[in-house]
Amino acid sequence: MSTTFVKSPTSLLRLGHAHGDTTPPVGIYHRMWGAARHDAATGVHRPLQANVIVLEPLSGDNDTRFVRVQLELVNLTGEQMDRLAANVGEATGTPAERVLFTFSHSHASGNYAPGRRGLPGGDLIGPFLDDLNAKVTSLAESALSSVEETAITYAFGRCDMAQNRDYCDEANGIYATGYNPDRSGEDTVLVGRVTNASGEVRLVIVNYACHPTTLAWDNTLISPDYVGALREVIETNTGAPCCFLQAPSGDLGPRDGFVGDTAVADRNGKQVGHAALSALYGMGAPYHDFAYAGPVVSGATIGTWTWEMQENDRAEETAVFRGGCFEVALPLIDLPTQETLQADMKRYAEEQETADQDGDKIKARDTGAMAERCRRWLARIEALPEGKAFAYRFTVFQLGDAVWVTCGGEPYSWLQSELRSRFPDLTIMVSSLSGDTQVAYLLREEDYGKGLYQEEPSALAKGCLERLADAIAERIAEVVG
Repeated sequence: MSTTFVKSPTSLLRLGHAHGDTTPPVGIYHRMWGAARHDAATGVHRPLQANVIVLEPLSGDNDTRFVRVQLELVNLTGEQMDRLAANVGEATGTPAERVLFTFSHSHASGNYAPGRRGLPGGDLIGPFLDDLNAKVTSLAESALSSVEETAITYAFGRCDMAQNRDYCDEANGIYATGYNPDRSGEDTVLVGRVTNASGEVRLVIVNYACHPTTLAWDNTLISPDYVGALREVIETNTGAPCCFLQAPSGDLGPRDGFVGDTAVADRNGKQVGHAALSALYGMGAPYHDFAYAGPVVSGATIGTWTWEMQENDRAEETAVFRGGCFEVALPLIDLPTQETLQADMKRYAEEQETADQDGDKIKARDTGAMAERCRRWLARIEALPEGKAFAYRFTVFQLGDAVWVTCGGEPYSWLQSELRSRFPDLTIMVSSLSGDTQVAYLLREEDYGKGLYQEEPSALAKGCLERLADAIAERIAEVVG
């Protein structure tokens, strides 16, 4: 039977939004890359931004409200997020567990882990985090005061800026983290256009999967990476603020990346921004679906379509607002011991010092990077529980035709593709890097044992990504009914 009606995916709800500049000070500890030879940031490429979105049902029921805080940082520790959640929750009258954090994950935004405070520029970390708390809390108050009835209209686009980054370097017999032309990558761009009752575009949400790793060890500037230029493209062309939400991208990075040239980051961002604009331009008016209007006899018999206002039954579908926070127990690997890591870190640091004295820049870079890996593992172990299982947290919220999912760590992009294949009638938006950063990556079962970098820092055992997909799918089925 011919299709005569195509839904325009819509969420009808009450929404408030505020955004602001949260750029750290020049001179703050910055180094995210093991291969970097600098510690403190020397300048700013583009400002960093925070977005706070308050979401609640049309009824205005505060008990089901939740708050999204999107930060253009690589991540924060659990303790740092807990502090911020308490402040935002108090400012918005929302339980802290319903304040959800996600991160753009820009590797050029700075590194604010507690263990970095004794390093060059580390003395600025505490004051910056205090300032971040004050600014985000103020934004939360502004977002709450701006809550009004809105419609979010969704559309998909395509962008091939992101590519698979699990490259098999046959010449050296290793896997390297870099552009892999032999394997395709997730290329969907999901755009949400937020409009109020008068038709004004209040916000544009862009959900895309790609590690912000254009800028690497040669870059010494604070930067949102490609996200900055992406925002600029959207905001210049729509006159509305843009909030970027990172999708699962453990296996994805820019085809042109790992450079020090900020122009490359801007070019990457423009590519994604224009793909998002293309999706925006294909949308109809808010509160409308696309329907077959019948034939018109002309030189040919033309099949005509028109945009129809959503009727009461359809509007009720788009106004569904339900969901919550969930957990799934995932097995941990046999973790390295602190004693082993500390001994290895000391050895690598000594080798780096000797290499510097000998003028061997390559060995100094490589041994410094290995010391950094040990340092990060020590931080993960401190944040991981005792025992063999990890209580992994995720959220599922149905907002009309869409389902918003957040999950911790850095899953491979397969997660989002798999969920969309299981629920083809829903518009599913997955945001990773929502807490639980200590688990690091979640690879596909078939990718373990190859020597991929992503397996080395991962605390969760083989098969956990597939278990997570099943757990999220089960909750989506329950929430959607």
